[in-house]
Amino acid sequence: MSPFAKDLLKDKVVLITGGATGLGRAMGEKFLELGACLAIASRREEVLAMAAKEMSFNGNQVFYKSCDIRDPVQVQELIEATEAHFGHIDVLVNNAAGNFISPTERLSPKAVDAILNIVLHGTFYTTLELGKRWIEQGRNGTMLNIVTTYASNGSGYVVPSAAAKAGVLALTRSLAVEWAPYGIRQVAIAPGPFPTEGAWSRLSPTPELEEQMVRRIPLRRVGDKAELANLAAYLISDYASYMNGEVVTIDGGEWLQGAGQFNSLLEVTDEQWDNLAELTRKGK
Repeated sequence: MSPFAKDLLKDKVVLITGGATGLGRAMGEKFLELGACLAIASRREEVLAMAAKEMSFNGNQVFYKSCDIRDPVQVQELIEATEAHFGHIDVLVNNAAGNFISPTERLSPKAVDAILNIVLHGTFYTTLELGKRWIEQGRNGTMLNIVTTYASNGSGYVVPSAAAKAGVLALTRSLAVEWAPYGIRQVAIAPGPFPTEGAWSRLSPTPELEEQMVRRIPLRRVGDKAELANLAAYLISDYASYMNGEVVTIDGGEWLQGAGQFNSLLEVTDEQWDNLAELTRKGK
């Protein structure tokens, strides 16, 4: 059952990075259900093609294009291809991300770059490319960024992600002021734990860690993807047109129970870290 009218997002063209799997796909399916025209992007074209085929319904074909958002040239090509297909873009959802747990002293510069280049640089590249076009076209638009509950407070053991998401949070709030005169608004969602195959294999690869994570949440459960998708649908809709620069937390009260989603990993031994590193390397 949907809490929204079926035409809530009618004719809105929405582009989602990381839109073929996980939370990106859940949001995309909800947007389609509410009448949106959808474009999805990620690095793996075969995954995109399958997702687009499975998500398309009622003759509404999902447009897809492979894109590594770490590359500004590919980002430009993605925006151009989406505009050529639909004529314009109304909403950008910056969802593509990467993360894994590790003691910070074990990280290499390459590992740090792997996260910052996707989460911070990639989000900035897509935001900048589309924002410039909207300003030149005189077109209003909405940008929805997916951050984290620890973007404000930080968290041990996911430091590159915390630093990158903090940058995205600052980007959201900064452009909310700078680009508002152009009719471009910025909103963000800060999710707590939402199980997805890719993220869960890197952040909670054992039953013990998953149980520990759930114990941190006052509601004593993880989030359901539909709950986040419903929130996202509202935020990009015209009903939220006066929301600008706002970051909405959806985490079952977790951050209120203690800042730093992964700080409890202080209890993990070196031997356990070695085992976890092996498990997370095998994650998708």
